[in-house]
Order: sequence, then C-alpha cells, then structure tokens
Amino acid sequence: MLCLVAGLPLLPAPPKKPEIIPGGNRGPILGIHGRMTDEVEQWKIEKSTDMMVGMGASWLVEYFPWAYIEPAKGRFDWSHSDMVVDAAASRGLKLIARLDMVPDWARPAGSTSRYLDQDHFADYADFAAAFASRYKGRVDDIVVWNEPNLRFEWGYRPVDPAAYTQLLKTAYLAIKGANPDVSVVAAGLAPTLDTGEWGLDDLDYLQQMYDAGARPYFDKLAIHGYGWRYPPDDPASPDKVNFARAELVRQVMVRNGDADKMALITESGWNDDPRWSKAVRPAQRTQYSLRAVDKVAQEWPWVQAIAFWSFRLPKDAHNYNDYFTMVRVDFTPKPIYEAFKDRAEGHAVQTAPQVAGGG
Repeated sequence: MLCLVAGLPLLPAPPKKPEIIPGGNRGPILGIHGRMTDEVEQWKIEKSTDMMVGMGASWLVEYFPWAYIEPAKGRFDWSHSDMVVDAAASRGLKLIARLDMVPDWARPAGSTSRYLDQDHFADYADFAAAFASRYKGRVDDIVVWNEPNLRFEWGYRPVDPAAYTQLLKTAYLAIKGANPDVSVVAAGLAPTLDTGEWGLDDLDYLQQMYDAGARPYFDKLAIHGYGWRYPPDDPASPDKVNFARAELVRQVMVRNGDADKMALITESGWNDDPRWSKAVRPAQRTQYSLRAVDKVAQEWPWVQAIAFWSFRLPKDAHNYNDYFTMVRVDFTPKPIYEAFKDRAEGHAVQTAPQVAGGG
C-alpha cells in the first residue's frame, strides 16, 4: 500500500536500474539533452558528461548550430563540436545530433536564424553531409531541423509540411551519401493543439509529411514528449498535450506503414517553477520523471531512448527554463538529479518524506 504525503504517493522501491529493462532488442534508454551549445569551457563540458553518466544516462542529445560551424560557405570551424563529440564518445554516451540554425550567408538580410528557403536546402544538406562524414562512427543519429510545425521555428513563415519534407529528403540523400551507416531522424515536432497562425497540431503535421512522401527519407522519428501538469500515465487524447501523446504520434507512424521504425524521445520532462502555469511541484517532477522512464521501458518498445530537457544551462535564464535543468549553473545537483543517480546506483528512491504510520 502506498503512503500519501500532501497528496503525493511514495514510490515503491524500483528494481535495480529499471531504465535498462529491455523492450525488444533495446539497451539502456535513459538520456539527457545536454544543452552545451553555448558552453565554451572544455572542463565544463567534461564535467557535464561525467555527471550525465553518473545519473545513469546512456544517451546524449546535443544541438550543433549550422551557423556556428559553417560561418561562410565551405569554411568550417569544428573546434567546439569536436569537444562535445569527443567528451561523449570517451564516456560511452550515444550521441544524437540536432542540426539547424541558418548562417547569415544562407538567408535573406533581416530574417531570423530559423529562416531557410528552398534555394538553400542543398546548402544545409551539404553541411549535414560534412557533419555525418566527420563524425562517422561517433554520431549515429542526426536530427534534421527542430519543431518545423511552429511558425517561430520555420522562420516566422506559415508552417509547410511539404516544404519540410523536401528539406528532409534533400538532407537524407546527402547524409546517406556521406555516411550510409548513420540514422537520419525526422525532426521532433512541438506537441501542440494549435491550428492557427502560430503552428500546426503535431499529429496533423506528421500526417501531412507522410502525404507529401516523407516515409522513405527518415530512419527514425524524434518525439518531443512533455508532461506539463499531467502525470505520465494520464491517458492520451487528441485534444490534450501530455506525455502519453507520444502514443498518438506512434499511431500515425503505424497507420502510414512505419511500424518497424523506432522513435527517439529527444525532449521530455516536467518543470517545477513555482510561478509557471505549466509547472508541477518538485516532488511531483521527480516522481513523474522516474515513472516516465519506467513507462517507456516497460510499455513502449518502439522508443529507443528518452532524453530529458535539460541537463544544465551555461548561465541562468531567470525564467521558467531554469526549472527544467537537472543541475544548477555551478553544477550543484538538484533533487531530481540525485534521484536518478540513486536509481542508477541501485538504491531505492522516495519522492516524499516517510510519515509515521504510513503503509
């Protein structure tokens, strides 16, 4: 029987390292979004990856901005990406690389770094191919773009599933030409119910990608699975954004003949900002996050990894983003980090204090 404290149940002691419960032929599934993009000091990258391993993570999702690496056409600066890739590889972390952010030379003056028109799809593909070639054997998954179903992420233009499908096709062919062994991952879509000027419902967007012929041009699908205020076992519903919405994304894949493809949850988690309307309490955040890993391991064999957003920020954002992290800017672990670390070490995890007489 579970004991309730302030409405929160204590978690029963989990089996040792439950995040490695296999689904099909999967190995460990726990991952983290590093967010080391703007971290310039090597020792901080090294410490971050050490602590990721310490919390039991086997996967690292990292963002590699095109604009940082290729500031001029054909001129590459790999120094920062080399640091991140080397740190991940030396610690056995499986690296999922997200590639986007348009350099100035590949977009109109005055446009945002999310603006990529079809005249420059081939330039993006050339960059992605160079990235795939350089990191062959060290980066096995490359994500093409990010949340193109949001107007913001599509350069403040109306979202366009057919155009994104063309970008995906162009990048896929170039990446596979450079490194046939790498997996090309279709972008994680923002989980949203929007059908207006700011975006398009992720389920509708994905179906329109299939309608536009996307199926042959990606090996895996990225999913963004946030829970907001709902627990991970809250049932999926087309009119609700919750963690289980991933099941509806999977239904779209199956309906379009992609039952054999795996998914990667490249962003996930709960937020514990005391002032944000989509946040939960810190103990709930820990409880929900641990349960989400178990749910994926035990119930979703089609998901290869679940990566939480995010490990750490290089500096405080002074808004709700600070409350998604696992450790503080100075690397002080938060309770959620300690809970994952305890679980990785085989210790029982409790998310609320025991009370006298609890059952």
